Amino acid sequence: MWRKCVIGLFATIMLGGCQNTPEQTLYQRLGGQQGVEKLVDNFINQIGHDKQIFHFFADSKISHFRQGFIQHLCAVSDGPCRYTGDSMVDIHTGMMVKEGDFNHVVELLINAMDDSGIETPVQNALLARLAPLRSGIIYR
Repeated sequence: MWRKCVIGLFATIMLGGCQNTPEQTLYQRLGGQQGVEKLVDNFINQIGHDKQIFHFFADSKISHFRQGFIQHLCAVSDGPCRYTGDSMVDIHTGMMVKEGDFNHVVELLINAMDDSGIETPVQNALLARLAPLRSGIIYR
């Protein structure tokens, strides 16, 4: 009888402890700063090897893009960053990114997340946060 009480008490303590655990932010689920940097580096690698997309980045300073995208992903995923870069409209005006190009970049980002070991639910959460930016990117 006492054994059931001890097991019940243990279960109550464990379940109560789990209920008080704050949910991780998307930034934490991405692996924090190290995870975001790894993701951005993998994304840059994807872009660098892609004939369809590379021309959009050919004149970009990679270190500037890297730092800006790290800061942007950090901010959009509830990390400790505040994005201070240009708006998506300002960045993409004159590029005439077509819907197919945009979709292909999303595929490259998914490949980069796969390469970074990011789980599918976390990928979907990040993509959901980035999706509203679409209108500021295509046909600008």
